[in-house]
Amino acid sequence: MAVKDRDRFSTSTRLKLLGEQTAARVYRSQTKRQARRSRLTGRAALLALVLCSLIVALAYPMRQYVSQRAQVADVERQREQARQRVEQLRDLKARWQDDAYAKQQIRQRLHYVMPGETGFVAIDPDAAKQSRAGRGAADRPWYTNVWDGVDKSDAADQ
Repeated sequence: MAVKDRDRFSTSTRLKLLGEQTAARVYRSQTKRQARRSRLTGRAALLALVLCSLIVALAYPMRQYVSQRAQVADVERQREQARQRVEQLRDLKARWQDDAYAKQQIRQRLHYVMPGETGFVAIDPDAAKQSRAGRGAADRPWYTNVWDGVDKSDAADQ
């Protein structure tokens, strides 16, 4: 043990211990600095810059592509509607080529009757009441109607 105690107080042992302590302090400060240092290296920054550039460069063309695809879909939908409308009009034209259909439509729409038939028109009672209310203005003198029109337009402005 005496040899150990003597080595403990020797200069070389003290210098060795002092070197180890200093190395430990330096190592601790380096690890703290490394912990504080950002993990973003030059390569990672360059990769991030390239990716951002690609995203910015491709954003506008992708937007154009998507909008054009929407326009194409819209035009195709309109084309399909037009095709269906053409089919309906062809069917209608074919029906009008038939004399029986034409006679039926003429009788229904224009109230035509064949010779020897008696035609009747049903009048809606509500429509008759409305026409009587409109006749009240015709029974009055014209200047009264004009004056009423002026009064109504003046009341509308207020």
